[in-house]
Amino acid sequence: MVTRRSFLKKASVVAAATAAPYVFSRSKVTLRVMGTHVTLQEELRQRAMKELGFNIVFEPKGSAAVLQKAASNPASFDLYEQWSDSINILWQARAIQPIETERLKYWDEINDLTKKGRIVPSAKLGAGDSPNKILFVQPNNQLGTTETNRISFMPYVHNVDSFGYNTNIIQRGEPYVTESWAWLLDPKYKGKVALVNAPTIGIFDAALAASGQGLMSFGDIGNMTIAEIDQLFAILTAKKREGHFSGFWTSVPQSVDFMVSGRAHIQSMFSPGVSASKGKGVPVTYASPKEGYRAWHGVMCLSSKTNGAVKDAAYDYMNWWLSGYPGAFIARQGYYISNPQRSRPLMSEQEWNYWYEGQEASVPLQGTNGKVSVKPGERRDGGSYIERFSNIAVWNTVMDNYDYSLDRWYAFLNS
Repeated sequence: MVTRRSFLKKASVVAAATAAPYVFSRSKVTLRVMGTHVTLQEELRQRAMKELGFNIVFEPKGSAAVLQKAASNPASFDLYEQWSDSINILWQARAIQPIETERLKYWDEINDLTKKGRIVPSAKLGAGDSPNKILFVQPNNQLGTTETNRISFMPYVHNVDSFGYNTNIIQRGEPYVTESWAWLLDPKYKGKVALVNAPTIGIFDAALAASGQGLMSFGDIGNMTIAEIDQLFAILTAKKREGHFSGFWTSVPQSVDFMVSGRAHIQSMFSPGVSASKGKGVPVTYASPKEGYRAWHGVMCLSSKTNGAVKDAAYDYMNWWLSGYPGAFIARQGYYISNPQRSRPLMSEQEWNYWYEGQEASVPLQGTNGKVSVKPGERRDGGSYIERFSNIAVWNTVMDNYDYSLDRWYAFLNS
């Protein structure tokens, strides 16, 4: 167990010599944030340190490495940023502590996607762990849907994922009508199909594809039985031996390489990978499957070992993430924030209309790197925020038979 460093707390108020506001000398603490490259971006770290007045250290890792370290060593971080499918593991390991909603400045602004599992009442709930199922800490210290003033994670970044396909090779389908997860297992794309190499994600892409092809059915695709897992991997292994799959990518840049090199014409993809592929001249469409998307929700968690001045800093950082700027920043890479109306004034009308309303871009739009990522005339695949999150097939989930599915996943990769 790593020994926590000691922190020195100092507070002072310095009066300005002119009519300028008072400047507060912040506590001399270091906040350690562990997570993935999706949110742990240098521009955000620099901005947060400038506005909050304390030191912040980012430790980005791959998804599996982040979860393993956090669950086994809560003293190694103060805040944890990843996906909602990690919550049950972290909670059961007692690696995280409840977050008090009274200390979250913008809690009342957070929309119903997290609190109720649906962005609007008419939306599909989606199989698996919709975020409302694992958000609220119940009186018995279990996680559930009944609203309380203690939560397991602060809701922030989220999106829906599907697959991307090269429309120079594959005829463009009709969103929500002909585009289908079944395409990933269609024999006509043999040798040019790739999947994401992440067991809690790739298994759902594969399951949706097998179901879409009519190769098998699931009682609850968000919580597969042992028999269903065995049947699914029998199908996938047979396909792999036939040469159906061209590879299994582990990072967004690798997924871009697959598309740009022609190694894959259709594959599991994340939103930044689609944008990057387009930027390199490959016309990738991000499918809107008729079966629905695979959805994910970002979680910001407080280590069970965090206390004192560092805990105060952690709440400051959580509040900063919902204060407007971060939400506007990550919108430019295709991600949503839980209280988007606060970020709206910090986005141009054209940005808001494209990213949130699903309207056609009227001007060139820049990504987070300052380069043009959207050209005039382009429309976001899948439409508006509400339309996309109204069509969820399954949420990223750690199933009851997770350990078994993990073994089968790696056996499949090695087959």
